[in-house]
Amino acid sequence: MRNGPGRLLRRYAVLLAVAMAVTGVLACMGGVLAPPARSASAIGTVAEQLRKRPVYVDPRVSDQLTPSQAKALSDRIRSADRPVFVAVLPATSQFPAQTVLRDLRSATGVTGLYAIRLGSRFDAGADPQVMSPTAVDNLVGQVQRSSGGSTADEVDSFVAGALPQAGGRAPDSWQGHNGGVGPLGAIVLGAVVVVLVGVGYLLFRRRRKARQDQRQGQLRQLRKAVDEDITAFGEELDRLDFRPADPASDDLMRGDYSQALDAYERAKSLLGAARRPQDVQPVTHALEEGRFALATLDARRGGEPLPERRPPCFFDPRHGPSVRDVPWAPADGAVRDVPACAADAARIDDGAAPLTRTVDTARGPQPYWNAGPAYAPYAGGYFGGGLLPGLLVGTLLGGSLFGPGSGYGGDGSGGAPEGGDYSGSDFDPGDFGGGGDGGGGGFSDGGGFE
Repeated sequence: MRNGPGRLLRRYAVLLAVAMAVTGVLACMGGVLAPPARSASAIGTVAEQLRKRPVYVDPRVSDQLTPSQAKALSDRIRSADRPVFVAVLPATSQFPAQTVLRDLRSATGVTGLYAIRLGSRFDAGADPQVMSPTAVDNLVGQVQRSSGGSTADEVDSFVAGALPQAGGRAPDSWQGHNGGVGPLGAIVLGAVVVVLVGVGYLLFRRRRKARQDQRQGQLRQLRKAVDEDITAFGEELDRLDFRPADPASDDLMRGDYSQALDAYERAKSLLGAARRPQDVQPVTHALEEGRFALATLDARRGGEPLPERRPPCFFDPRHGPSVRDVPWAPADGAVRDVPACAADAARIDDGAAPLTRTVDTARGPQPYWNAGPAYAPYAGGYFGGGLLPGLLVGTLLGGSLFGPGSGYGGDGSGGAPEGGDYSGSDFDPGDFGGGGDGGGGGFSDGGGFE
């Protein structure tokens, strides 16, 4: 009888279970087989432990976070597969307040999001490919305002807010770390690798095809929405009563008109060549440039002041450039200022709902900002990465921008570096103010617990 894929997988699973069981026994003997620990500085000791597990509590402040709480937090971070690090440290000269974040990130050498409870104060910082400085600032401020000063509450609140937003993956060194297993353990681990190669060969093509199918499904979603936007822009050009040869037209007007036409043709060409969801981002960026060119042309023809270079209307980018920011809140979200066109700004002022851009989803028509990670490149082309996090925090799309599948911030498919890798430190240390007013984010010189 021939072995089917299911039977083969079951056999590999049995072999893997046996090999892992032997490895577990050897791990319990780590005190015998592991090499002696090397001496290190205080920062080096913390860094060494964080390379093994996500959470470290200095023994001198173990009353702030119990071993069971630390383990539960570590398990939670590991399960989410995110490069999020938490250290609970005493406020001593061994951990200089002004540089402890930068020092710890450099010593650990792993791209990620780092949070430190230093004495009674809390702050965090991140490599930009894992979380933007603005997002870290917002998260730290939220933690400091809501935790009431409890270490357990602070780190729990931090991890709860960090995991949905952090990009990248956890370092491989966290997986199955139980201490050294020596030469015999290395032999067993080699056997595990052989088994995994067999299983991996069977699963590789299936996983790759699943990822390709997912991306193509997202691209189909995006094509429909973006094609509608291109069509709407083309109709605007058709309705435009402008003749370059008209004596009333000058070179500046003709330049605006030519730029709008070029943007229209470029958007069509880019969409036709798109093969991945993130390829849509330059398409909507071209449309944004084209609509601003039309707004500039309209102002020149009317003898009015040229429009300010602003992002498009948040509620529907097809409305063209915004004229001012208006207060707005998503469902169950906090109020924030968003750019709006004149018509939608007037509706907001009158207490009416703006005219929003909806797209098709599995849940039916939804505003594009609440349509899931597939639409992150769509929004990114219109608004750019610097503006998006603040606009979309608290929405479905905002929660997905920095996570897997977004095509925009760190799933590996969008070209952005992932977290969890070993790298040199381009980390910006945050401001350890500890006063409840935020101040995390980047890891630049001058940050501190002052």
